[in-house]
Amino acid sequence: MSTSSINALQEEVIEEFSAFDQMLIDLGNELPPLDAKYKVESNLIEGCQSRVWLQCDLQDGLLVFTADSDALITKGIIALLIRVLSNHTPAEIVASNLHFIDAIGLKDHLSPTRSNGLLSMVKQIKAYALGYAAKQQ
Repeated sequence: MSTSSINALQEEVIEEFSAFDQMLIDLGNELPPLDAKYKVESNLIEGCQSRVWLQCDLQDGLLVFTADSDALITKGIIALLIRVLSNHTPAEIVASNLHFIDAIGLKDHLSPTRSNGLLSMVKQIKAYALGYAAKQQ
């Protein structure tokens, strides 16, 4: 079981979020670079205006996500999702209700295309979790 619950991590994000664009850019800048071997077509998230690569690995029963994007704000968005969802079991991720997205007004601050990209990112993360959860049964 992971040390911090998804809900506790979401609460931390809600408390910290204020200046959206700058915060997203800062988060994007803090995201470690994705190894070039993972910047492949199969890791691109469909539905994002920018190019977003997402790598998912199972380590000691937990899903670990790494990602990169060619756009800083988009990179910040995926960094935020990784902060909340990485290092949790597939079942925890599948069962999670990502209420922090609405609580911090993230969608309200994004253009429609970025908002669609956010949904695509969440969908891809949940798809990885569902796949790994099915393999564990």
